[in-house]
Amino acid sequence: MLLSAGTAHRAIAAVCSSRKRLIAAVCSSRKRLIAAAIGAGAISSAMLFGASGSALAEPPNCTAADLAGVAAGVSAATSTYLFTHPDVNAFFTSLKGRPKSDIRDDVQNYLNGNPQAKADLQGIRQPLVDLKNRCQ
Repeated sequence: MLLSAGTAHRAIAAVCSSRKRLIAAVCSSRKRLIAAAIGAGAISSAMLFGASGSALAEPPNCTAADLAGVAAGVSAATSTYLFTHPDVNAFFTSLKGRPKSDIRDDVQNYLNGNPQAKADLQGIRQPLVDLKNRCQ
């Protein structure tokens, strides 16, 4: 699944909208950041799919394969965004090893002070949000 540059930027921006996933992600290396974003999306979607009665009752394009494809696209877009925005990458990398209670406030303050990065990361995550909303 390939994402356009605009979709990639929107999907990355969305990654930051979920504080819990972001907090878990920034506690490790960049690879763990990406893996955590995928894992958090997969877990929340698995919970969503598990709560429904039957796989046959799901709307089209709501399979585990669809989730994996969207999550992979969001992950790749997040990685690309961080590599092409060294300041944002440096900020999230600098959070490694810090207490979670400090990270939450620091991330919120950083994103509030950098509205373009916030919008970009929210946009990058948007395909996962759309999938969740469509497949509920």
